Amino acid sequence: MLGEYRISGRRASEIAASVERGVGAGELAPGQLLPPMRELAAALGVNPNTVAAAYRTLRERGVIETAGRRGSRVRSRPATTARDALRIDAPEGVRNVGAGNPDPSLLPSLADALAAAARHNDAHPGLYGQDPVDPDFERVARTALDADGVPGGPVAVTSGALDAIERVLAAHLRPGDAVAIEDPGWGSVLDLVPALGLRLAPVAVDDEGPLPGEVERALRDGARALVVTARAQNPTGAAVSAARAAALRTILARHRDVLLIEDDHGHGFVDLPLHSLTGVTDRWALARSVAKAYGPDLRVAVLTGDAVTVDRVRGRQRLGPGWVSRLLQRAVVHLWESGAVDAPAVARAYGERRDALVRALAERGVEAHGRSGMNVWVPVADETGVVARLLHAGWAAAPGARFRMASGPAIRLTVSSLTLADIGPLAAAVEEASGPMPERTYG
Repeated sequence: MLGEYRISGRRASEIAASVERGVGAGELAPGQLLPPMRELAAALGVNPNTVAAAYRTLRERGVIETAGRRGSRVRSRPATTARDALRIDAPEGVRNVGAGNPDPSLLPSLADALAAAARHNDAHPGLYGQDPVDPDFERVARTALDADGVPGGPVAVTSGALDAIERVLAAHLRPGDAVAIEDPGWGSVLDLVPALGLRLAPVAVDDEGPLPGEVERALRDGARALVVTARAQNPTGAAVSAARAAALRTILARHRDVLLIEDDHGHGFVDLPLHSLTGVTDRWALARSVAKAYGPDLRVAVLTGDAVTVDRVRGRQRLGPGWVSRLLQRAVVHLWESGAVDAPAVARAYGERRDALVRALAERGVEAHGRSGMNVWVPVADETGVVARLLHAGWAAAPGARFRMASGPAIRLTVSSLTLADIGPLAAAVEEASGPMPERTYG
């Protein structure tokens, strides 16, 4: 049934990892039928419930699909939108606090920026063969990176942070390699990694970022890459502190062959300083999307890193889209240089709403996390029930399943659309929907 490939493992996580390795290496082909759960349990000498848990994990990660009595098969194509399917639509009359969008009123008008970019293009038309990075874009981006202590390195431009992460992973890793990912973490990255034929290695986080012991464990177990969100972590709002950065840099110094990817999408709308981990490992990259501070539709991100990594990204980019529109790059330069966004004021606006919600929930005995950015993470006992009860009460929250692997159930609340007058009613609705909550941490 499975040819020469033998699924192994005694625990559910080991069995799931074994299947993922087979898929990543091409030894388990798309569409290939997996053994029935009882049959595999007997072969491995484990309880059928253990295999059932492994298959459930593989389905959630988009590696396999199950069709009732026809059994479970390796997916015929990557499930790149698996977690997007968990979105909750907000019916008419229901407030949407689960979309994760920035507040449109805090975004700058793009009219002047696009007009300035068009005038520049009229005088200096963008043509084939030109440098893919506008020189002014590189200059301003590099100045900001230098100010934040990011090591010197070439600059590339990608179509957003996820595009940058995908290109860097593809530049260095092979199918079957493991990637250490924050748990809870950005759902799009949790989908991307298995779509690339790579394996997810969850790393628990707290308000100060990835837990050092969890990172050490993942790297010691063979993870080839680590993805860290510097600030405004989605969904928990975590931000890497100076002390946490020092601890993580010490660990990374013992694993210099690990690829480090740092996502600093919080630049421009978060008032906490950047404590970067970059430069410790031989291969590293840092991505800065303009989506949250200047507008998601700009689809522009700064990417810097070691020379080999950036050269590989730019080389592969030339064989696909070629470059990110220099018109868009010029528009972003105009936004940067004209001070179109008052970053401290935007950070204060999000901080007031976020902090008020965390306090209001704490006053009601509800655990909540949100150190930076625009999201608040609320651990709950019954995720599905809480989401349903909130919807009935007029609030659409994001299910935690979109963002987690091994961590416990929770919901994500985005504060962007809230006024301070909304905080009390929302906190009361969450309290009512949550019911009693046993003490625990979200990691």
